[in-house]
Amino acid sequence: MIKRLVALALLGWALGFALFMLALPGTPDSGLRTDAIVVPTGAAGRIARGLDLLEQRRARRMLVTGTAPGVTRADLARISGHAATFACCVDLGAEAVDTRGNAEETAAWVKAHGYHSIRLVTSDWHARRAALELAAALGDSVSVAVEGVPSEPTLAQAVNEYNKLLLRAAVLGWERVRR
Repeated sequence: MIKRLVALALLGWALGFALFMLALPGTPDSGLRTDAIVVPTGAAGRIARGLDLLEQRRARRMLVTGTAPGVTRADLARISGHAATFACCVDLGAEAVDTRGNAEETAAWVKAHGYHSIRLVTSDWHARRAALELAAALGDSVSVAVEGVPSEPTLAQAVNEYNKLLLRAAVLGWERVRR
């Protein structure tokens, strides 16, 4: 009986992982406008995509959350080649060190600015967990559109991210039940 339960659990995990990889979030409606854009630091392409959206006037302002200590707006402007956009419309958040911290930092920034809608721009394989953390931090008063920047995670990265997603979903679900 225990072997069957273990086999069933492993099969469920494998099928869930396959679905996770086959249905990675992509780009929302190209005409979608939000109050702001949030980009957690990490994999390549995230900040560039956020800046492109900002320059297309898909939002008024952008937060880059989780920047390393000592990184300045001028540093990122020089590297990205978007100096004018950085000068007017980009905030840097340096408090977060992980996805949960990104969500908490974002929630404080959203509240301070009175935003009601944001576009989360992150790697496609990271998007679901980042959105889950954001939903928990923001509550129901802010709508979140998710934009997955196409990437090619290693198998280890993908498995690790899927396991983190399952664990955080279980923890957040348990916290809701306890309330």
